[in-house]
Amino acid sequence: MIWFLLCAGLLIVGYFSYGAFIERLFGPRPERQTPANTMADGVDYVAMSDRKVYLIQLLNIAGLGPIFGPILGALYGPVAMLWIVFGCIFAGAVHDYFSGMLSVRANGASVPTVVGKQLGGFFKQFMNVFAVVLLMLVGVVFVLGPAKLLGNLFGMPVMFWIAAIFAYYVIATVVPVDKIIGRFYPFFGALLVFMSVGLIIGLAVSDHGFFSQGIEFSNLHPTDLPLWPLLFITIACGAVSGFHATQSPLMARCMENEKSGRFIFYGAMIGEGVIALIWCALGLSFYDSTEALNATLANGGPAAVVHEVSTSLLGVVGGILAILGVVVLPITSGDTAFRSARLILADWIKLPQKALPKRLLIAVPMFAIGYLISNAEFGVIWRYFGWANQTTAMIMLWAAAAYLIKEGKLHWVCTIPAMFMTAVTVTYLANAPIGFSLPMTVATPIGLAVTVAATAAFLLKFRGDKVAQPELEEA
Repeated sequence: MIWFLLCAGLLIVGYFSYGAFIERLFGPRPERQTPANTMADGVDYVAMSDRKVYLIQLLNIAGLGPIFGPILGALYGPVAMLWIVFGCIFAGAVHDYFSGMLSVRANGASVPTVVGKQLGGFFKQFMNVFAVVLLMLVGVVFVLGPAKLLGNLFGMPVMFWIAAIFAYYVIATVVPVDKIIGRFYPFFGALLVFMSVGLIIGLAVSDHGFFSQGIEFSNLHPTDLPLWPLLFITIACGAVSGFHATQSPLMARCMENEKSGRFIFYGAMIGEGVIALIWCALGLSFYDSTEALNATLANGGPAAVVHEVSTSLLGVVGGILAILGVVVLPITSGDTAFRSARLILADWIKLPQKALPKRLLIAVPMFAIGYLISNAEFGVIWRYFGWANQTTAMIMLWAAAAYLIKEGKLHWVCTIPAMFMTAVTVTYLANAPIGFSLPMTVATPIGLAVTVAATAAFLLKFRGDKVAQPELEEA
């Protein structure tokens, strides 16, 4: 238990120390009006309290990532928790803060516009396509995951739950942000926190105890899958996730004061990191070995682990409540994924979204495509989502680094994690079956070479170029 408390404590210390440093580096201006006030439209730009915005942001970014990812990551052993802690503090939360605050400074712009303003027009158009593809994959993943959980829980066909969740997504995507998301998601956020804490307390008082396998930092994966780079793709949400860059602009349009950015963006990522730690600890502690965990995964995937752990630690009623709390995460991220996709497409084709028919004009065909994708194999969709997710994070970190270097500020806080994620994503694509299937002895040098080349090109283009950015200083 000491190891878990130490990791959780480091995350909290990171928020008050490194988070404060990142905030000072960016320089929020409390006197500056935010888009929630200057562009209020009653649909997407709606001012809400910090507490509401934080809880909504937490739900938006959480999804299945800080649960399914850490459960799969637990196969590698306690080393997975180190990635959650240090990845969250120095990469993920930094990524989320800059993606949110740069959106605030750009009138609530979506991630393609934010990236384009920093890296150029090519990256803007690339991100228009890439972000929509990522969000469609996220939306589908966050339909299939909860549908399987609900099917196991209530004994009803999975296809019924898929149809029901899609129907809800259509409604939540087009109605004003304060009608469903602003009204119910703060409650769901509190439920998520309560259930996560309940499970870790249940583990503490159970016969299982913490880390029955011991604390060993070698690769414990039962099938000898390589830790590099797979761990850093497997555990995305909870460490660093590009999906968050697509979600932060939603709350950038609702935040009332720039000073709240650290609490809302950096803080929500720290909160997600704690949730990821809990599920990684549960995976490492509930089962006697990584082989036993892998056996449960083989029989029903991460959803089976969630069901078994929750009902065993909290009993039937408590387990059902815990599972429902877990179901809330992907559903409340899936609808905001589709909502973000609608807004990105609307910005791309310059179609105002205040009128309901114009919202439906984008939403209806988008959901039809999403339903078709949902018929593909979940494992394949998850692998593509994992790579696309981390690639988006990599691009957003380079964009944040470009912003800092243009402002004459310490850009390495974003450049170093951008370099790391470049090496991860390129190596993974070179090695993985969804990519080029090259041996790791070839894939890793390719990843490192591309990282060095990308860093050199970045520094040659931007270093010493302190330029004014009037588009980010508009009221």
